[in-house]
Amino acid sequence: MEIKIQSIHFDATEKLQAFVEKKVAKLEKTYEDIRNVEIQMKVVKPATALNKETSLTVLVPGGTLHVEKTCDTFEEGVDQCVDAMKVQLTKFKEKLRDR
Repeated sequence: MEIKIQSIHFDATEKLQAFVEKKVAKLEKTYEDIRNVEIQMKVVKPATALNKETSLTVLVPGGTLHVEKTCDTFEEGVDQCVDAMKVQLTKFKEKLRDR
């Protein structure tokens, strides 16, 4: 599984990158055949609350799954994205089983 982290309008710290990689690695427990994961973290309107957009895109054989969240911190956004992606991966896995 290849993990690609993009930080738009800011520089991601090593601590944040390590946090993201640790959280995203847990997705493999839900679905083993993940090929590629892309995380985009973007600061929108720096002066406002809820200004951190996090989007998570997962490439799996037969499809691409996408989740986007807006939160106060990137850590919170990554947590929510990973949780939502686990749900999508579980549904995707069940659909494959039905075929």
